[in-house]
Amino acid sequence: MDGYNCLGCSPNNPIGAHMRFYDSDANDVNADIVSVWMPTYNHQSWINTLHGGMQTTLLDEVCGWVVFAKLQTSGVTAKMDIRYKKAVSTVNGPIVLRARLQSFVHRVAVVRGEIWCKMSAGTEYELAAFCECTYFTFNEQKALEMGYRRPQLSDEEMTLEQVIENVLQDKGKIVYRKLL
Repeated sequence: MDGYNCLGCSPNNPIGAHMRFYDSDANDVNADIVSVWMPTYNHQSWINTLHGGMQTTLLDEVCGWVVFAKLQTSGVTAKMDIRYKKAVSTVNGPIVLRARLQSFVHRVAVVRGEIWCKMSAGTEYELAAFCECTYFTFNEQKALEMGYRRPQLSDEEMTLEQVIENVLQDKGKIVYRKLL
């Protein structure tokens, strides 16, 4: 699409995050949208620590994809309340972002987003940050005028472990897939 250069998800933005998204259940509006993303040295604030502003960007993007995929429209972020619980490492492998719809009333969507990461190599994922995003969503006509196109769900199904492995191997391009 002409002009599309999203910092979070555009595959063509040279400084973008190039996030990919997965749907845990395409038939359930309350099911999670998931993204697995690999931080790098260039995304840190303090040594080996993911910058808080980058965390906010990632959370806003995964929450926004709940609006795109689950509510099948677009909108704008009106408010974001974030809580940082633990430092997010830039060296312990990919992080997992999850978002789900909390409420949707009168075109206002409230979405919860989470960042899960490993605190050290070989450990389990832990909740490191969470947010509540409020979006003003557009009606169908305004969404189309703003360039909204319904995301296409791929036929391929993957487990979270397969998604993480693909990120580690840097395979594929932006997709919207069913997550098992």
